[in-house]
Amino acid sequence: MRPGSAWFDLSTNAPSVVRRLHKIFAERDLAMLDAPVSGGPAGAESAKLALWIGGEQKVFDEHQPVLAAIGDQVRYIGPIGAGSVAKLVHNCAGYIINAGLAEVFALGVKAGVEPLALWEAVRNGAIGRARTFDQLTRHFLLGKFDPAQFALKLAHKDVSLATALGHELGVPMRLANLTLEEMTEAMGRGWGGRDSRSMMLLELERAGVEIAVDPDRIRAVLAQDKPA
Repeated sequence: MRPGSAWFDLSTNAPSVVRRLHKIFAERDLAMLDAPVSGGPAGAESAKLALWIGGEQKVFDEHQPVLAAIGDQVRYIGPIGAGSVAKLVHNCAGYIINAGLAEVFALGVKAGVEPLALWEAVRNGAIGRARTFDQLTRHFLLGKFDPAQFALKLAHKDVSLATALGHELGVPMRLANLTLEEMTEAMGRGWGGRDSRSMMLLELERAGVEIAVDPDRIRAVLAQDKPA
């Protein structure tokens, strides 16, 4: 590579490795962006890929047209490594969700519901109709859990009933039981009347982070969505 040129790392990589590579590139007067992609082979063929970019803003601005030729959802996230962090959060969330869905569908089918009928039913519920990450804008990203959209005490009751059904039918409910433990701890904090998502505060406390995004910023991001 000639000095002054740029390298885009499109792989799913460890942020620590990306930052180390970035330092080595910089020593040789080379720019680097971590630019992991999401969309799979079909997205690559159609150029319908999401790219999460980490690195210097000026390097991103200079090469944005090239990145836009790779995918249709190109977003600058922050300093080097930030793109890789976003990709890991995205992928890990997806597999956690899949594990949870396997658990509850096993419960539903063993309880006697036909799989397709179960799928048709739940996909039209409140959760099924919403984009997964859009639900975070209601309380979690705002850092506000009052007033409740659906009270924690009611959600605790529902998950308790589901885990009890699993016990009755002999269906392992590992993730549901972990969730119930979180909800029970939140109930012990006196949060029963707060929104059911208030239990998410427990993990933020353990990690030592706070999240409270200005609602105007959230609305601005949602307004950028392209029509499907």
